[in-house]
Amino acid sequence: MASTLLLVLVFVLDLIAFGLAVAAEQRRATATINRDAEYNYCVYESDVATGLGVGSFFFLLASQLLIMFASRCLCCGRALRPGKPRSWAIVLFITCWVTFFIAEVCLLAASVRNAYHTKYRTYLVQHPPSCEVLRKGVFGAGAAFIVFTGIVSELFYVSYSKADEGSIPPRMDGGIRMKAFM
Repeated sequence: MASTLLLVLVFVLDLIAFGLAVAAEQRRATATINRDAEYNYCVYESDVATGLGVGSFFFLLASQLLIMFASRCLCCGRALRPGKPRSWAIVLFITCWVTFFIAEVCLLAASVRNAYHTKYRTYLVQHPPSCEVLRKGVFGAGAAFIVFTGIVSELFYVSYSKADEGSIPPRMDGGIRMKAFM
């Protein structure tokens, strides 16, 4: 039977990761061109989204590790009972890792790109500097994949638990039975 406490804990971790990713999307760095007497340069307003994105990254990582340790990563435990729950567990296991990887890449790339600020200045006669900022929606894509990962990982754990309930017990007798002769 699936552990309700584990499912609630994973849900809370995924919910925190989602909230941080949405907050990071709302607080992306914005830039304006500032003009001095001789130079043009970029001024960035907010850099809090980088920390929010990294926090979301680690909460999602903790959630995924918790599910994988509880299920022994599907490959490091005893054999599961054949049937539909095992088939679903395998499909959901692969899907869970794919959505997790996409979410982590979105969050990490968005955090790195949001932290990047152009440091150069241009002279007045030259073109204004390129104040590059993160495109809208990258943290949002990470948040969407956090939701997908949360749903799929919990379904995976439930399917794994159903397939693990009636698994074949390991053989305890490894040799010839000699108890009758004692």
